[in-house]
Amino acid sequence: MTVNASWVRSWVDESAAVIADNRTELIRLDREIGDGDHGENMDRGFQAAKAKLEDSPDDAIPADILKLIATTLISTVGGAAGPLYGTAFLKASGAVAGKGELGPAEIVDLLAAARDGIVLRGKADVGDKTMIDAWTPAVDAASKAADAGADAVAVLEAAAQAAEEGAAATEPLVAHKGRASYLGERAIGHRDPGAQSTALILRVAAETAKDAE
Repeated sequence: MTVNASWVRSWVDESAAVIADNRTELIRLDREIGDGDHGENMDRGFQAAKAKLEDSPDDAIPADILKLIATTLISTVGGAAGPLYGTAFLKASGAVAGKGELGPAEIVDLLAAARDGIVLRGKADVGDKTMIDAWTPAVDAASKAADAGADAVAVLEAAAQAAEEGAAATEPLVAHKGRASYLGERAIGHRDPGAQSTALILRVAAETAKDAE
């Protein structure tokens, strides 16, 4: 089982809906340890990305669509999330350049490139209470699943589950990046909003891949 451009379109389209549904929750999480705009910014960016899908030609390959989404997120999402997610999708596009069908190895490459792009842009490590705490376990789980012979859908499911666990695991952490770092131990007990939005987006990636089977 592989996924293709149709999956990328569905991933972005459904992510826009899920982010909209969770906009208030992401705002609440960010108000607790940040500046409170993560939900609003992500909703604006993914609604714009959804609209941009109409500009992509019917014969677009996954890399083309991922690049279009990247530029849209960078230009429409405010705060730190725009450059971080934009860089993630841009690096993901480069990782699968020229490929029409994405198998398990390509999915791992896509996720790893996205994660590495965020690390390059945000300079965060695992344990800093950022979206990297969801992305890195997702990449590790995806790689492990691919090595065990899982297909693309199962690789995405492994990534989604690990991202959800990673987002939950940010709650007991002290933040070392961003506005949350100013809170010191007062950030303990709160989930990182970027890790939570990452978990939501990767869950959509897995569910839309299942629907494509």
